[in-house]
Amino acid sequence: MLRRGGEPDLLRFTTAGSVDDGKSTLIGRLLHDAGGLYEDHVDALRKRAGREGSELDFSLITDGLKAEREQGITIDVAYRYFSTPKRRFIIADTPGHEQYTRNMATGASTADVAIVLIDARLGVQTQSKRHGFITSLLGVPHLVVAVNKMDLVRYEEQVFARIREEYSNFTSRLGFPDVTFMPVSALKGDNIVRPSANMPWYSGVPLLTHLENVYVAGDQNLIDFRFPVQRVVRPNHDFRGYSGRISSGVVRPGDEIVVLSSGKRSRVTRISTYDGDLDYAFAPLSVTLGLADEIDISRGDILAHPNNVPRAQRMLDGMVVWMAEQALEVGRSYLVKHTTNTVKAACAEILYRVDPDTLRRQDARGLGLNDIGRVRLTLFRSLHVDEYHNNRATGSFILIDPISNATVGAGMVTDRIVAPHPDTRSATRPVSTNITWHAGRIGMGERAKLLRQDPVTIWLTGLSGAGKSTLAFELERRLIALGHACYVLDGDNVRHGLNRDLGFTPQERRENIRRIAEVARLFNDAGLIVITAFISPYAEDRERAREIIGTQRFIETHLAADLPTCEQRDPKGLYAKARAGQLAEFTGVSAPYEPPVNPELSLDTANQSIEDCLERTLGALHRYLK
Repeated sequence: MLRRGGEPDLLRFTTAGSVDDGKSTLIGRLLHDAGGLYEDHVDALRKRAGREGSELDFSLITDGLKAEREQGITIDVAYRYFSTPKRRFIIADTPGHEQYTRNMATGASTADVAIVLIDARLGVQTQSKRHGFITSLLGVPHLVVAVNKMDLVRYEEQVFARIREEYSNFTSRLGFPDVTFMPVSALKGDNIVRPSANMPWYSGVPLLTHLENVYVAGDQNLIDFRFPVQRVVRPNHDFRGYSGRISSGVVRPGDEIVVLSSGKRSRVTRISTYDGDLDYAFAPLSVTLGLADEIDISRGDILAHPNNVPRAQRMLDGMVVWMAEQALEVGRSYLVKHTTNTVKAACAEILYRVDPDTLRRQDARGLGLNDIGRVRLTLFRSLHVDEYHNNRATGSFILIDPISNATVGAGMVTDRIVAPHPDTRSATRPVSTNITWHAGRIGMGERAKLLRQDPVTIWLTGLSGAGKSTLAFELERRLIALGHACYVLDGDNVRHGLNRDLGFTPQERRENIRRIAEVARLFNDAGLIVITAFISPYAEDRERAREIIGTQRFIETHLAADLPTCEQRDPKGLYAKARAGQLAEFTGVSAPYEPPVNPELSLDTANQSIEDCLERTLGALHRYLK
């Protein structure tokens, strides 16, 4: 894809992995074989190799610090630039040592592609998983897993296959949309720029070819216009403009905009750059916008389209990578820098710490150096934020020590599961704007301690007759016997009251599921375990319910009984009525059912006993029970 003027587009990529996995050597080899080095640089490497009687040391190309050369490790983030006829590249060579994990997070924060190297001799290490986890948190959409040093394991396919299987099982839980595995030898140049004759069993392309062709244009958010104002420009009395970098979306002259947080509106009259005015502009261009009205706008404000604005929050939940020796603690005050805005905040709660090796949540009173955890912050002034997976610019923030002014943490705004205002969690907004959400004084941590459980919703979906209600009420009975607070929301029961006004058209089914999801969310907020038993036939509606309730406390459970089995059971006689034409829009007969593609739990109730299904469901709930 060519940008304006025929210029090749830009790809940012980063490398990560454990110490001595060969990250700097891979980049050096890539630059050398792709012709991205100056001749004097290559001559210096040759002279050094000649003196030492060895091959070229490609790691020296990026290991620029004296301490790095002496220790043979990367400490700082090293950036290199090169280009091919197809693309321009910015490379971030990041440290592999656990002590410098924070530097790795810095390099990955702006990357389009992450390359995680794994030493073929050592296999998957904890640091390999840590870097994969951080890469997923930072929203890097494309992951390349380069199994390096294949020359030291005699280029054996079985070694590569074993590592690929193990790391695939790990990354499948991280939600990467694109993962590519390739066997390489950075030292020998196998599969770096040219295909390797030593591994004929590998049918993929070399690393450079993959980087030249990976499609990243679709990763940019061009829907939600966000323009954090960096500076007010007034070179003379005839011009006033607002400069900044477009975080996402597209803007054109004539577009209506709203200023956040004042709420004032105006229209864009011109889009100015150093090279002249533009007919339109998009992320990540830096531009100056002229407006039709002279309104109060200053650094820290965000311009957006009126019908698509980020939410205002005084409570902020985020996944934080902690970067300081002094631990993050509840009650301590920090500065939160978000886009061009800085506000004071206090740590209200540390919800959990994540073990990067197993991805399990752990209770934590603080976050130490390089720890990753979910944190709740109380802001002294509202910020307008997006969820990080929708917008990496307006969904990220950094934490600053107010005394030393040092950056101590990097955070990503998480989804809707524990935000205090319904606008931040619900898929729909209330009609009235003259209402205010009143936050209670009891936190989720206090409720969890009282009830000895973390709230979660078990969303049972399947055809009529699959056994949803049977399993739901048996699960409720078992949980109550174990001393846990729970409640069943059953499809028939809610239609006697809450949803008695709804029928079974696709639109009414959608509203039925939305209301149930909102109720389940409120029950979860109260600390309860919720068990829902609904056909919920449409994947889009179930995904909407997940968004309302929150990904981290939503367990989609598919009761995968086939249609003949369900129709044979026909506990309510509904299939017989549907076949006789007495029931319209009946799922499985005259209306479709879209089974989950990748549910958290799948139960074959046609062949498994209720006791087996119950035990598997309790197993999925185990980490929520204390």
